[in-house]
Amino acid sequence: MTLENIIGRYVTIEINNQPHRIYFEECGRGQPVVLYHTAGADNRQWRHILNDTELTEKYRFIAPDMPWHGKSLPPEGWQEQEYLLTTQTYIDIVLGLNSALGLENTIYAGCSMGGRIALQLALHHPETFKGFIAIEASDFQPAWYDIDWFHRPDAHGGEMGAGLVSANISPHAPDVERWNTQWMFMQSGPGVFRGDLSFYTQDDSLVGNLHKINTAKTPVHIMVGGYDLTCTPADAKRTADGIDGATLSVMDELGHFPMSDDPKRFRGYFIDALDKMG
Repeated sequence: MTLENIIGRYVTIEINNQPHRIYFEECGRGQPVVLYHTAGADNRQWRHILNDTELTEKYRFIAPDMPWHGKSLPPEGWQEQEYLLTTQTYIDIVLGLNSALGLENTIYAGCSMGGRIALQLALHHPETFKGFIAIEASDFQPAWYDIDWFHRPDAHGGEMGAGLVSANISPHAPDVERWNTQWMFMQSGPGVFRGDLSFYTQDDSLVGNLHKINTAKTPVHIMVGGYDLTCTPADAKRTADGIDGATLSVMDELGHFPMSDDPKRFRGYFIDALDKMG
C-alpha cells in the first residue's frame, strides 16, 4: 500500500463578482511554488512533482484546478454562459488564490496556457512573485487548428482534445504516462478546452511588450520540449530573446506536457529551473 502525502482542499474566492470554489492540492514545506496546468486539463498533471519527497523537503508545492477544470466546478449560472478564458480573468484567479492562501514571495510555474500567463504576470505583476518558470510558453501562438471542433454536438470535445494533444506528446514518453495524460483531456468539461484555447490563441498578445519585463527584479526562465509542435523551440527562443535577462532551456526528447507525460526526464530540468529562481 502507498499512502501519498498530498492534501486536497477547497478555497472560495471572488472572480468577476462571482464566488468560485477552487480545489487545490499541496504537499511539502518551505518555499511556496504554485503549479498551473495546461489548457483542458487539471492539477493531476503535476502529481509527480507533488509526490517527490526530495523536493517537498524544500518546497511547498500548491497545484490548483482552474475554475471549470477538474474538481473546481464552474460558477453558478454556468449553463447560461459561454466559457471563454481571458487574460484579466486568469490573472485575477492567480492573484486571488495567492491572496486567499496568504502566499508571499511565491515562485510561479505553469505550462502551456499556464506558461503564457506566467509571462503576463511577469509583465504586469512581478512584485507578487519571487520568479517565473514559463513552460512551453511564447509571446503569442496562433492556432493551427479550428478551436470550434472542441465544442460541437456531433463531436466529443474531450476525445477531440485528446486526439489533438497526442501529437504534442514526445515519442519517447512512457506509454502509461502518455495515456494518463490523454485521459485527463478526455475528461474535460463541455467547451472548456475551447474556452482555454481562445485565451491561448486569440487573447492578449505579448508581441511588442516582452522588453518591458524586468528580470533584474524577478527572474524568468522559459522551458520548452524539443518535440513540442505547438510552442516550438524556435517560438520559445524568440520569446526568451525578447526578454532581457531571461534564460531558456530546451528539454531534449520532451513534448508539450513534460511534467505529466515524462516526469522522470522532466525532473532534472525542473530542479534546474527552481534553482534559477534564487
